[in-house]
Amino acid sequence: MLKYMPELTDVVLEEVPDRVTLAVEIPNCQGNCPGCHSPFLKQDIGEELTAEAADALLEENFGVDCFLFLGEGDDSAALLGLARHIKAAHPGVETALYSGRETVEDEICEVFDFVKVGPYKAELGPLNERTTNQRMYYHGEDITSRFWHRGLGKDD
Repeated sequence: MLKYMPELTDVVLEEVPDRVTLAVEIPNCQGNCPGCHSPFLKQDIGEELTAEAADALLEENFGVDCFLFLGEGDDSAALLGLARHIKAAHPGVETALYSGRETVEDEICEVFDFVKVGPYKAELGPLNERTTNQRMYYHGEDITSRFWHRGLGKDD
């Protein structure tokens, strides 16, 4: 079962380039990133994120064109199934996954349009820093540098 935090779900503009994104926080995080900004997401909290719940979120947030899973949770089959459902039921809505892992399985790259990999390392900075260890891929192409030209980093 995949869960989410309804009270933290929000429409964002900077997490995925050129997309109006519905960002959905996924608890039961399996990562151990030092300096994690959301350690409470390691807990088994939240509500079940079903296909019906995802459909309702997209209907309530008309105009979004990307559904972002902020984390993988602890049920990869449910995660992949839900991403497939969103793409099939909502043409024009892309899917994105923020994973804290160094690498992900090929199937994740095949199912999700956007995939961010790499644990957060404070000494290397976030995605908008040229020194970051994190990478963002769009259909397998590394687009990390798109974050560096947005005037968001301290080196810009």
